[in-house]
Amino acid sequence: MPKLYEYLGLIILFYSNEHEPIHVHCKYQEKESKAEIIFVNGKFVEVKISDVPGKEPLDTKNLKNFKKLVEVYRDDIVRKWVDFFVYNKAIQSEKITKKL
Repeated sequence: MPKLYEYLGLIILFYSNEHEPIHVHCKYQEKESKAEIIFVNGKFVEVKISDVPGKEPLDTKNLKNFKKLVEVYRDDIVRKWVDFFVYNKAIQSEKITKKL
């Protein structure tokens, strides 16, 4: 379960047994939501936020911060997905200290 980022108390991560489409999970305390990065014909279309079955979703404020992070770091997330799931490379976690 590689952690990608820490941001405003949010933990953004992949689970080790993930599936496409490319997506990340965000945990805050006992809550969790996920963001899919949607491409159509190789072009970015949107970041789609959804609930995780069996988990209470993030509150509105944290969902907004999570979505903003995924939008800003989208290309880096895709790169890390390929490195981890295709090339089996270790992922280095980052702590983001500036407000996005």
